[in-house]
Amino acid sequence: MMRLGVSTWAFPWAIGVPGYPPARPMDGIAFLRRAADLGVRVVQIGDNLPLDRLPPDARQALLAEATRLGLALEVGTRGIAPAHLRRYLELAQMCGSPLLRVVIDTADHHPDADEIVATLGALLPDFAAADVVLGIENHDRFKAAALRTIVERLDSPHVGICLDTTNSFGAEEGPELVAEVLGPYVVNLHIKDFTIRRAAHGLGFVIAGAPAGQGMLDIPKLLRMVQAHGRDMNAI
Repeated sequence: MMRLGVSTWAFPWAIGVPGYPPARPMDGIAFLRRAADLGVRVVQIGDNLPLDRLPPDARQALLAEATRLGLALEVGTRGIAPAHLRRYLELAQMCGSPLLRVVIDTADHHPDADEIVATLGALLPDFAAADVVLGIENHDRFKAAALRTIVERLDSPHVGICLDTTNSFGAEEGPELVAEVLGPYVVNLHIKDFTIRRAAHGLGFVIAGAPAGQGMLDIPKLLRMVQAHGRDMNAI
């Protein structure tokens, strides 16, 4: 059954982005409490609040608070270096997360498809043994067809796609096309609504985020498209 959740990336300004530090940054405990206030039962802790940088006692406090609030945890990270992914696989197990969502690129590493397949293929036995699914997020650089080919080359039930509804605008692709191409492999869904409008001077367009249901994303259609393939996933 699909459950509605919220990610740390729903609060980037509260947590902090480079160059824009908030006066009182939202920490993990505050994030969990805010999610519980919103009435969701699933949270995804992403790379803007990296679990591997928390001291062990702070991690345990986070897990205890999630348990107290009745929140299921999903874990996310960025980068596919083997040691890094093995560490995050351990963290996913510690959190009881059935999923590790990953953004492939880091600031200084942009692997091609062959390197991605070789790197992740060597790690998939570890994911299978832990029964954790690796969800590769569509994120700007790769077109949907290329991501589908990567997943098909890996050919494992423990790897799939974390489908983000706006990221592929960076690869000149809209959400309906991306959902159609990647739908059979979606294991996690990031719902981001958006608007597209002409710039004030009339030259060019501006793509901007919008509250869910108030933009141009046809959320019911998107859900029908990804759920048609019968895979279990949460909508974040």
